[in-house]
Amino acid sequence: MTYFLFSTIVLAFLLFFPVSKLVWTLSVRRLQRKLQCELSPEEIQGQLSRARFIAIFFSLIFSFLFNNWLIGIPGNG
Repeated sequence: MTYFLFSTIVLAFLLFFPVSKLVWTLSVRRLQRKLQCELSPEEIQGQLSRARFIAIFFSLIFSFLFNNWLIGIPGNG
């Protein structure tokens, strides 16, 4: 159980940075296209904090599902 939790947390941590960068890039581009103008630094910073919040959930869910598929949840088998 400890290995499963540790590996899930480590994978989520490693996935957090590229996922947050990807979500941030896509959301900034989408908002620029919607507003049809360049964003201010405050708007860009707002999108960055939003992307980080979303990336936490994506990273944790994906790492849990991946570890469940790879090694299975301990005690269920």
